[in-house]
Amino acid sequence: MRVVMDTNCLLVVVPKKSPFRWIYDALLEGKIEWVVTTEILAEYEELLARFYSDDYADLILKVLINLPNVVKINPISFNWLLIDRDPDDNKFVDAYVASNSDAIITNDHHFQILKSIPFPIVNCIKLADFKI
Repeated sequence: MRVVMDTNCLLVVVPKKSPFRWIYDALLEGKIEWVVTTEILAEYEELLARFYSDDYADLILKVLINLPNVVKINPISFNWLLIDRDPDDNKFVDAYVASNSDAIITNDHHFQILKSIPFPIVNCIKLADFKI
């Protein structure tokens, strides 16, 4: 399964005591493919450093950059601009479409607009509903 992970979910799946840690562990075990872009990695780094520490952010980024099942999509050749209320979230949609992913994992309500857009079809799954 190939997924794009919104930053709000990344922050929840990396702590060792998180009930969602199994997702990060599945990535480490090669059970899922995780799609990133330079923009996504920059946001991950910024928010991991803010919520945890600079060292922790560096550690997670090194893992993501070096794992063979992390799919790096650069550059994005088309920007869909589907999310008006938080345009910064469009980078996740663009990565999803460009990588032919199976889902965007997000708890962000701004992604709800995608249900009403007929093309491209974007599959968004809440973190609690994600299964592999």
